[in-house]
Amino acid sequence: MPTIKKDPSIQTVITTFEVTPGTCDDLLEELRLACNDFVSKQPGFIGAAMHVNDAQTRIANYTQWASRDDFQKMLRSPEMRAYNRTFNDLCKTFEPVMYDVVTTSD
Repeated sequence: MPTIKKDPSIQTVITTFEVTPGTCDDLLEELRLACNDFVSKQPGFIGAAMHVNDAQTRIANYTQWASRDDFQKMLRSPEMRAYNRTFNDLCKTFEPVMYDVVTTSD
């Protein structure tokens, strides 16, 4: 399970997807399958959470990894490339971005 805290040893990745209300549920299901069947089984995976805006036009996928290298190896794998082609077919755009947590508040 992801925990948001300042920890330089953890790689945070937030991927945003631009969708239509008609494809939002379909993409969410594909993201769930990819996470459960492949991503969560990769070395260095810590956790993931998916968020949807109220208009169902944006999905944000928050993942944490033990290292930047672990995330990049997973992202470059043939399996993930195949998943990404499916995601691309169901959304207008998507972009994974690596972040460092710099502050949190209780």
